[in-house]
Amino acid sequence: MRNDAVVRARALVGTRFRLHGRDPETGLDCVGLLICACPTITHPPEGYALRGGSAAGFAAMFVANGMRRRCGAPREGDVLLLQPGPSQFHLGIWSGASLIHADAVLRRVVETPGAPSWPIVSAWWASKRK
Repeated sequence: MRNDAVVRARALVGTRFRLHGRDPETGLDCVGLLICACPTITHPPEGYALRGGSAAGFAAMFVANGMRRRCGAPREGDVLLLQPGPSQFHLGIWSGASLIHADAVLRRVVETPGAPSWPIVSAWWASKRK
């Protein structure tokens, strides 16, 4: 259920930001938000920096977790892979009208209305085969 991911992500709005954070009590980063909002994510990336990595690495992580790449416009509940800068990637949950993500600058999980301000690299959804 894609809507469930949006409901779970919205419940975390206001949670403080912490790099590599996986627990809402101590803080979340964008991967931690993804894990909390999408319980089917059992193989998250580890040991990453704020800058670095690759779109292919994230794609491999999505595939390993039974997700499929969306063709066309993102839909409610999709996980967006965004690129805020060169060699910098970010994840968020698309609500259909806003982006829910862990903002390192604002130091908390936020819901930003409208389309993301960063380029969307790809959108992913949980397949039913897992």
